[in-house]
Amino acid sequence: MPTSRRRAIPQLRVAEAIAATLRDRILAGADGDGYRLPTQEQLVEEFGVSYPSVREAIRILETEGLVTVRRGNVGGAEVHRPDPSSAAYHLGLVLQAGRVTLGDLAGGLQLLEPLCAAECARRDDRAAQVVPALRANVERSAELVGNGLAGSGLVDSGVAFTETAREFHELIVAFTPNATVRLVVSSLVALWSAQEVRWAELLTSRGEYPAQEDAQTVVRTHRRILAEIESGRPAEAERISRAHLAASQALLVDRFGSDIHAASTRSWQAVGPAGGARVSSRV
Repeated sequence: MPTSRRRAIPQLRVAEAIAATLRDRILAGADGDGYRLPTQEQLVEEFGVSYPSVREAIRILETEGLVTVRRGNVGGAEVHRPDPSSAAYHLGLVLQAGRVTLGDLAGGLQLLEPLCAAECARRDDRAAQVVPALRANVERSAELVGNGLAGSGLVDSGVAFTETAREFHELIVAFTPNATVRLVVSSLVALWSAQEVRWAELLTSRGEYPAQEDAQTVVRTHRRILAEIESGRPAEAERISRAHLAASQALLVDRFGSDIHAASTRSWQAVGPAGGARVSSRV
């Protein structure tokens, strides 16, 4: 084995050990985005290693999406703690690479998201924590339907209505008490939301966004789900949610084929839902 190859193995192991330590700090910290790792000079001094080992450790973290290295006077390694949006993007890449269809994603959501609606209805604090946020969202949707109509469809406000309607689904998952279920399902919901907003943008550009009656049906159904959650009826909240998902998802699956586009999730992350819901911070 060449000498250079023998030297590379220990250096890589050192870099992995440094990356593991820094990864633990990032995941355990509360600083979130905007926090910067120590400089390379500080890391070299702290760990007693060479610059190449530190640079390789930072590259490892960069490929994991945990840091972004910036150059220049304001340079440094900026931290990005994982969140449901980033998980949705990477999950989307996996599904896209695996040729998983939109229909399969829709079926998964039909199994899982209604369970979240039921859990919301079981919350003892739903009147104070869940219902006000869902009601505010439904009222925003109703306002868009009432004020954004032109001709036979939601020409100007179609995308805004879709974003707001999708926020309703994100909120339901966000209020699910079980953290594991909340984080896993929220990734699926964010991935679907990205596909649906992409669909809305395309139809709006063609002047083919669904008519007022379709949007009104969405608002009425969201009101029904909200009423069941408020009344503490988990079985009905789950049943209506499942039927609503099946009906609303069918249009997207039927009209726009089978492909999942993970890149559209990045756009969804950049703008967020219309109401600014963040899945990880509602419980």
